[in-house]
Amino acid sequence: MLLPFFQTLRAAQLPVSPKEFLTLLDALRQGVIEPSLDQFYSLARTVLVKDEALYDRFDRAFAAYFKGAELKLDLARSLPEDWLKAQLQLELSPEQRAALEALGWDELMDTLKKRLEEQKERHQGGNRWIGTGGTSPFGNGGVNPAGVRIGGGGGQKSAVKVWEQRGYRDYDDSVELGTRNIKVALRRLRRFAREGAADELALDDTIRATAANAGLLDIKMRPERHNRVKLLLLMDVGGTMDEHIHRVEELFSATKSEFKHLEFFYFHNCVYDYVWKNNRRRFAEKTPTWDLIHKFNRDYKLIFVGDATMSPYEILQPGGSVEYMNEEPGSLWLDRLTQAFPRHAWINPEPQGVWEYRQSIHLIQGLMHQKMYPLTLSGLSDAMRQLSK
Repeated sequence: MLLPFFQTLRAAQLPVSPKEFLTLLDALRQGVIEPSLDQFYSLARTVLVKDEALYDRFDRAFAAYFKGAELKLDLARSLPEDWLKAQLQLELSPEQRAALEALGWDELMDTLKKRLEEQKERHQGGNRWIGTGGTSPFGNGGVNPAGVRIGGGGGQKSAVKVWEQRGYRDYDDSVELGTRNIKVALRRLRRFAREGAADELALDDTIRATAANAGLLDIKMRPERHNRVKLLLLMDVGGTMDEHIHRVEELFSATKSEFKHLEFFYFHNCVYDYVWKNNRRRFAEKTPTWDLIHKFNRDYKLIFVGDATMSPYEILQPGGSVEYMNEEPGSLWLDRLTQAFPRHAWINPEPQGVWEYRQSIHLIQGLMHQKMYPLTLSGLSDAMRQLSK
């Protein structure tokens, strides 16, 4: 039964190797779990999935095989009958077991398999087809003394087995991210070095020194490990960026926690001859863009965060800023910055599907040498990979 399960995972483009699948089979042979579909789910995900970004894809493939949620498969062969029977002893009251025995387990399973083969469309209500509502023993939200709930939430809570819903929806690499997920992506850009005071116990060195000292304790200390990557973060603020505040705040929070050597500044729409640190005092406390170029060396990796949505005039013309008369166009400053910091990227919170319809985004992509990435787990991972080259 499990070979088609392996094929389903591969069809869902999960990088599951035959060796990992054999490890799962060996674990089952060793009896490391009870005959429970829930425990099998946890075991299979632990053994087969090595990247939490793929949890959601695994959940969908698992659902497709074991409950037919999203893919059309031969579901009749995938029903784990022995596991369901064992689970009855844990989940059903004596009254429910008596009701099920009156109906007959084999009859229930055989009927479900036949319905799965015969039914061609969604069904609502009634007493025969698999659907929602009604009195059929199959589906969800209906009434029957014993049945199999397929998908959805419980109605009368009389199902033989509750086929669990997916759990890790936010880990798919196409979704917008939370702070924790962003940290996972940012960790691709790490180079560790031991810096600062020697205030961390060096256990291996202590053991060696103690042995060399005839057993007398000789404690050795060492500096902590820190990510030595240096990051210069320039963030667009105001205007059309207001609708992206929450996600940009999450990115900013994650970045501050992951990088010790972080310098950040704000700009509006496009970078011109100055940036600022404090938005409330942005007209009083300006930092010339030339200072960024002269102060931070080429070791810094430059990341712009912005939707690149503006009038093309703001990018290409002197005086294009909507706030003051800039003497040089934004395109010239972007060129200077990308020349000063060869490892650069632009993170865009706008959906990638709209990029081709906005002339300003097309212009910024060209000025960034096509190094623009969406604010998704996949996009951030690609950006970190580019910056680490």
